[in-house]
Amino acid sequence: MEALGRALVLEPYLSTVVIGGGFLRHGGSAAQKEAHIPGIIDGSKTFAFAQLEKNSRYDLNDVRTSAKKKDRGWVIDGDKFVVVNGENADTLVVTARTRGGQRDKSGIGLFLVPANAKGIARKTYPTQDGLHAADISFTGVEVGADAAIGDPEDALALIERVVDEARTAICSEAVGVMDESLKSTVEYLKTRKQFGVPIGSFQSLQHRAADMFVALEQARSMSMFATMASDFEDARERATAVAAAKVQIGKSGKFIGQQAIQLHGGIGMTMEAKIGHYFKRLTMIENTFGDTDYHLRRVTDAGGLV
Repeated sequence: MEALGRALVLEPYLSTVVIGGGFLRHGGSAAQKEAHIPGIIDGSKTFAFAQLEKNSRYDLNDVRTSAKKKDRGWVIDGDKFVVVNGENADTLVVTARTRGGQRDKSGIGLFLVPANAKGIARKTYPTQDGLHAADISFTGVEVGADAAIGDPEDALALIERVVDEARTAICSEAVGVMDESLKSTVEYLKTRKQFGVPIGSFQSLQHRAADMFVALEQARSMSMFATMASDFEDARERATAVAAAKVQIGKSGKFIGQQAIQLHGGIGMTMEAKIGHYFKRLTMIENTFGDTDYHLRRVTDAGGLV
C-alpha cells in the first residue's frame, strides 16, 4: 500500500484485495472462497464495499438498509452512498439489517451481491482524488442463502475487524503519499531559483522541510504500529491502536500537504503539478473510515493518549 501511495495508483486494490478479500478470509465459507478468491488473484473479479448510508457518518452499526428472509434467500432494500469502485465492481459487499433498530449493534448482516442483479441502480461520479464512486440503490434485490458472509444476524465484529485492516492499509498508503510529497518538495526547493539562488538555500525553508520530515516519520512509526496491531485478537486493543494511527496520519497528512503546496508556490495550485493531486489523495484518506476528530474521540474514550 505504501508503494501504491507513492505512485497514486488508481487500481481497486483496497476495495477488492484488502476489504473484499478480508471478508472472505475472516468470514467466508469454503464455497465462497472457492468462488471468488481465484478471480481476485488473477484480476478478473473486483469488489466494492457498500456500507455508508445517509447521515450514518462513520458509525458501522448505523444501518437502515434491510435484508428480509424470503424462502431460503434474502431480499435487500435500501440505499448506499459513496461506494468507492462502485462504478466498476462486479461484486458488492453490502451491509444490511436483518433485525432490530437502525443503530443496534446486533442484527447486521453482510451479503455478497452481484452488481448486475435485478433491482440495483447506480449513480456514478468522480471523487476529488481521481477515483470513482457510486450511490447505489437496492430495490427488492434477491440473493440466495449462500450470499451471507458469516452470521447474517451478527456480522458487526467481522465488519469492524476488516474495516480496521482497511484503515491500516490506507495509513500505509498515506505514508507513501507523504513520502513522495516530501521528496517532490525538496527537489523543487533545490531547482527553483529566486534572487539568483535555489530557494532551498534559504534557512527558513530548510526548517519547514525538516518539520515535514519529522511529521512523515511520526506517521510512518504509527503506521507500522497499526500494521502490527491489526493482528491483535483483542478487538478493543486492536481498534484503539488503529484509531491512534489514523489520528497521526490525519495530522501529518494535513501538515505535509499544506506545506508542500505552499513551498511549491503558485504552481502547486495547478492541475498540471502533481503535488496537488497528492494532497487531494491525503485529504480523501483522512476522511475515509473516520476522520481525525472521530478517531481522536475513539482513543480518548478508550483511555489512550495521542
